Amino acid sequence: MNENVQLITSNLIHQLEKATNGAESIYILTSFVMKSGVDVLRPLLELAIQSNIEIKICTGDYLYITQPDALEKLFQISPELEIRMYRSGGKSFHPKAYLFEGKSGDGIMIVGSSNMSRSALGSGVEWNLMVREHVGPVAFGDAISEFLNVHYHESTFPVNAETIKQYRQEYDSFHIRHADLATTWSEREEIDLMMPSKTEPMPELFVAEEEGSYQLEISPRFAQIPALEQLENTLEEGYNKAMVVMATGLGKTYLAGFFAKKFKRILFIAHLEEILVQAQKSFRLVIKDKSSGIYNGRMKEGEADVVFASIQTLSRKRHLENFALNDFDLIIVDEFHHASANTYQKVLEYFKPQFLLGITATPDRNDFRDIYSICDGNVAYRIDFLEAIQRGWLSPFEYFGVHDDTDYSQIRWIGNRYDAEELAQVQLKEDLAFKILKAWEKHKKTRTIVFCSSIRQATFLSRFFSENGYRTVALHSQSRDISRDTAISDLGDGNLDAIFTVDLLNEGVDIPTVDTLLFVRPTESLTIFTQQIGRGLRLHQSKEKCVVIDLIANYRNADIKMGLLNVSTLALGKKTGQPLLLPGGITINFELKARQLLEELLKKAMPRKEKLRHSYEVVKLELGRRPTYLELHKMGTEDSKAIKQEFKSYPAFLAWLGELNDYEKQVFLKYEAWFKEVESTGMNKSYKMIVLEYMLKKSPSHWFEAVSPQS
Repeated sequence: MNENVQLITSNLIHQLEKATNGAESIYILTSFVMKSGVDVLRPLLELAIQSNIEIKICTGDYLYITQPDALEKLFQISPELEIRMYRSGGKSFHPKAYLFEGKSGDGIMIVGSSNMSRSALGSGVEWNLMVREHVGPVAFGDAISEFLNVHYHESTFPVNAETIKQYRQEYDSFHIRHADLATTWSEREEIDLMMPSKTEPMPELFVAEEEGSYQLEISPRFAQIPALEQLENTLEEGYNKAMVVMATGLGKTYLAGFFAKKFKRILFIAHLEEILVQAQKSFRLVIKDKSSGIYNGRMKEGEADVVFASIQTLSRKRHLENFALNDFDLIIVDEFHHASANTYQKVLEYFKPQFLLGITATPDRNDFRDIYSICDGNVAYRIDFLEAIQRGWLSPFEYFGVHDDTDYSQIRWIGNRYDAEELAQVQLKEDLAFKILKAWEKHKKTRTIVFCSSIRQATFLSRFFSENGYRTVALHSQSRDISRDTAISDLGDGNLDAIFTVDLLNEGVDIPTVDTLLFVRPTESLTIFTQQIGRGLRLHQSKEKCVVIDLIANYRNADIKMGLLNVSTLALGKKTGQPLLLPGGITINFELKARQLLEELLKKAMPRKEKLRHSYEVVKLELGRRPTYLELHKMGTEDSKAIKQEFKSYPAFLAWLGELNDYEKQVFLKYEAWFKEVESTGMNKSYKMIVLEYMLKKSPSHWFEAVSPQS
């Protein structure tokens, strides 16, 4: 019998307890969590936390089987538990894996049928295979990498007091609508309700290669030249942090390589493996006298002069501590708009480099926390895609706003997105697919990327287009029929007319020959919309401009993209039916009904107070508690100055939200004038902040006592 491979058919909890001994990190991926399962695992988790073992747990909301009470029990065990929930959007989510990583890098992987319930961990009929790492280290490394990809996927959210409240509402609503299922689940809550699925294949990496990328000498060009000059000035002025904002397609990675030449040892951090591999190739062309290596779930080339590290791997305790605090002279964070996430903050707080450089195309706070504070507000260089087009550095585009009569006002809004099931019900209709096809046929050029809301929509539309004589594929995280690199190669070669995708081509992939973009999804995020438009703006000899076809309906945030395109309400209504001409050869066209709808949406734009409420609720869900004024400023989607303008003080804002308890209300009402005075008093004199600090440390009864230098 091979002791390193073992089939476990009962009492899995005993094996989990044994595996915990000697573990440095524990990763649990389970499709659902039951109260009984938390009760079984609690002693193990508490002991592991006392032993300073890192623990990450990821579960899902598929069919709302996970019990809110179970999440609450799990969350209450310890703040050291990092728990996240995968928002499945109605697609199947039923992985079951328990991974134990040892201090010396050895590990135990248990994968099978057991979810987190008493039956599954105890006497239930379950099959699980336990494998020790030295039998299959590649498989174990892949398992951890895949776990981290799911755990930190954009579809997951942190489990905390506030998100549990929100999930409980969704859970109750679902079970009211599906009462029969709810009864069945209640009776069988100790039984795993889902059969294990086939393991998804590992995605193949696609590395885009620009024309001429293998020329002998690479030198700065276009926007890289002024950006590099500004970075040099930043160094000379004594700054140790900076951010560069450059539109997609202007060569941010090459810029980072040119800047990195003068540093001895460099760390390049990214969240996608495609970005790491492409960055390494670009750096090798620019920096020829340094060694380079990848540091991720599969490779650990941490001794190189230039290390390209996956944030998911690097942020883990054992890997972070493999490096000294001052191991790197320069740290570069790619896609810097992600840098406010906890994983990045953990890494950035650990290292002490000579210089930190963040590079991004989309830093705006509409979707992300305040990343400007991470680089001390120092933006060394900035150029957006509109200015780059005007300078001839990116391809111009022709935008077509096509009216879509789908009524989004009746679709439930959850957190920051539409309910996936209700959205699918209105999107997966043949009459809508026919309208989309006709709009595409009218405006398209040769090679198209179609951005969809869901895998179901991508599959549905790809099939519909194929049935109408076009060569298309649906490309997403569950694609089996075709790999990503093959699909993109076929599109570039003209063997495909269109790729239907779901957020898979937003970052890390460049396809210069793409000349048509089709948006069949609501614009829920300005940042993602910007990234996706960038997919079609790279210069290429085969295209004069890119065509952008965008469905306009009464969905939330439909109007925000107009600011991105520099289109005002006045411009929309000034020449009804006539295209709007912008500098650089950009043309904006709207169907009449689309114009009228946008004008109506712009007039009904969410009032500022409601925007502030939304910003507050988003941050509160992220933190799991009431945010401070500073936290709301750093993490919110709205400018914190608007709070002072609308409410005169932060306590007044909290009172309006109903976030003050009875005692706090009394204090606020008693000292409301004082709070307003503090907010309105200019702090341009240095002594004012000191006096205010002194007053805060003293009770009101001591404010009028004499102040000595010692006090």
